[in-house]
Amino acid sequence: MENMIAIAITAAVAFVIGFVLRLVYAKMNAKSTEQVSEQIIKEAKLTAEAKLKDALIEAKQIVDKERKEFEQEIKERKQSAQNTENRLNQREENLERKLDALEQKEKNLVNKEKAVADKEQSLKVKFDEAEKIKEEQKKVLERISGMTREEAKKTLISAMEEEAKQDAAVLAQRIEQEARDNADRRSKEIISVAIQRIAADHTADITTSTVQIPNDEIKGRVIGREGRNIRAFEQATGVDLIVDDTPEAITVSAFDGVRRQIAKIALERLIADGRIHPARIEEVVEKVKKEMDIHIKEVGEQAAIDSGVPGLNPEIIKLLGKLKYRTSYGQNQLQHTLEVTWLAGAIAGELGLDVMFCKKAALLHDIGKAVDHEVEGTHHQISADIAKKYGESPKMINAILSHHEGFETPNSAEAFVIAAADAISAARPGARRESVEHYLKRLEKLEKVAKEFKGVSMAYAIQAGREVRILVEPEDVDDKQSQVLAHDIAKKVEQELEYPGQIKITVIRETRAQDIAK
Repeated sequence: MENMIAIAITAAVAFVIGFVLRLVYAKMNAKSTEQVSEQIIKEAKLTAEAKLKDALIEAKQIVDKERKEFEQEIKERKQSAQNTENRLNQREENLERKLDALEQKEKNLVNKEKAVADKEQSLKVKFDEAEKIKEEQKKVLERISGMTREEAKKTLISAMEEEAKQDAAVLAQRIEQEARDNADRRSKEIISVAIQRIAADHTADITTSTVQIPNDEIKGRVIGREGRNIRAFEQATGVDLIVDDTPEAITVSAFDGVRRQIAKIALERLIADGRIHPARIEEVVEKVKKEMDIHIKEVGEQAAIDSGVPGLNPEIIKLLGKLKYRTSYGQNQLQHTLEVTWLAGAIAGELGLDVMFCKKAALLHDIGKAVDHEVEGTHHQISADIAKKYGESPKMINAILSHHEGFETPNSAEAFVIAAADAISAARPGARRESVEHYLKRLEKLEKVAKEFKGVSMAYAIQAGREVRILVEPEDVDDKQSQVLAHDIAKKVEQELEYPGQIKITVIRETRAQDIAK
């Protein structure tokens, strides 16, 4: 029993001690937590104060920066305003100076006008005095000579005219005889030798080509459903395809000879193949174009070989090849170019000039006609630009530009040779032709140009347009004016008309006297 009581007491004491210990431990923990909280709050306050200081410093820096920028902007604006004000002041000063100068000039002009007026008055008085003296002298001379003024004047002029005519006739006859003896013989010899050495064919092309077809049923297939085949063909080739009532024929029309030839070959192949539809058309046309490029290059290379001019640029070779499909007044342009090259070389050889230079200039003189439908300008200007592009000399450029009279003056003997060779090739019989419509229009234009001049009563184009006979009113045009009129009409024809060869202008002045016997 005692043991149980002792155990109970011990247990109670242990419980009390434990309870007391827990109370003491709890108080200690509460005190530690309070200290930690105070420490956290203290640190938080310190952090907040630091961040506040940083924010205040940053805000102050931003305000200082913006204030400086604002001050700089204000300064720049002030400077700009000051510069503007300075410029305005300067302009105002310039205007004032100009106004002063204008006022001074105006004063000077007024003074000069006054001085001129005074001089005019003085000259008028002197002129009147001189006229009086002159009249008095005329009267004295008439009294001494026994002739009136008009009679003396006519006598003197008649004597001077007669003497001048005699001297001019003798001089002209001598010069003409010398020139004829020397120039005609030599020029005919040179030209005849050159022409005999060049045996060229007479060729004439047109701007349309005809494709023969086996039967008229092919025309429907060429046109296609709702015209899609013919539209595709014309779009791919750039030509006009004319499918009309002409039996067993289709016409290809284009001013570009290369495109016309491509279209003709492509159409012949499509008809022979039988498969005609847009996709096949594009395929065949593209293939023919590639073949044509090769063919043009081969033609150009052969032309360079035939002309004897080596070392040409590949682009010039291609342009030479294109001339095969270009015509001028019906004359094939490549054949004309080769003729001019051969003629120029022959003439240059006879005259002892630079043969190779003449050949090359002749080969390039019409090269612009290969692209004149694509580039603006006259064909000789385009030819000169092409030659300049590929590094030809100024002498060569002048020879090309001056082969047509009136565009540029030749400055070398070789340039005259090129012009002469071109004229021989173009003007020889059968070299060129033109349509009846164009021929008639040219004749009408010739007569119209001649009739535009004062004093012309009638004008007639004769000898197929190689000569224009012009009848003038004898009261309006005298013998001297007739020669001037012929020259003026010739110049106007050169400026306004295009024609092969030369046109002779003949002015006829005829006077008639009649009376009636009663």
